[in-house]
Amino acid sequence: MRDVLVVDDDFMVAEIQRRFVEQVDGFRAVGVARTGAEALTAARDLRPHLILLDVYLPDMTGLAVLQQLRSEGDRVGVIMITAARELDTVKGALDGGAADYLIKPFEFGQLRAKLHAFATRADALEAGGGVDQSLIDTLFGGPGAAAPAETLPKGLGAETGQLVLAAVRDAGEVSAAECAERVGIARVSARRYLEHYLRVGAVELRLQYGAGRPERRYRALR
Repeated sequence: MRDVLVVDDDFMVAEIQRRFVEQVDGFRAVGVARTGAEALTAARDLRPHLILLDVYLPDMTGLAVLQQLRSEGDRVGVIMITAARELDTVKGALDGGAADYLIKPFEFGQLRAKLHAFATRADALEAGGGVDQSLIDTLFGGPGAAAPAETLPKGLGAETGQLVLAAVRDAGEVSAAECAERVGIARVSARRYLEHYLRVGAVELRLQYGAGRPERRYRALR
């Protein structure tokens, strides 16, 4: 069981994240912090395996929290969860050793995919012994990493799945209808593929608000 500390100054957002974590097998939320100072104290006291860390905190940035943790020699896993999209912020997270980065707003499936990816990397590193190139590619996200199409649910085809991913990458961002038109499949089929890739973390979701129900738009993460 991996212990998770949730850090977000918005009470409702923090509670949603806590509940999401509790729904993922192998993870449990052991604390919630709402400031950088609380996060640092909780990290020292609770010794979590993973911190879900917001960037915008009232007393310091999440990047400053990450830097402080690293300066103290704490190698706890960190997933930045934030609305911050600036390249400098993303670069700061990478430089600070964050394991992953998830942009708000997000859905449960996206966070679950991030947690599963973290667990996979952690299990591989904890196993010890020698490594081969396929394991290294898995850890570093290289070209030999397993493709999402390999775990497609029943009724979805690998070849069509690759066409769907290619369409998302080429367009930059698509709706299910736009993807269906590019690939030449039914809209409902395109939606099934896109939702699958959202669950496994191959694409991310952006809700485009307008009149009526928000439009679900997808873009590739890798």
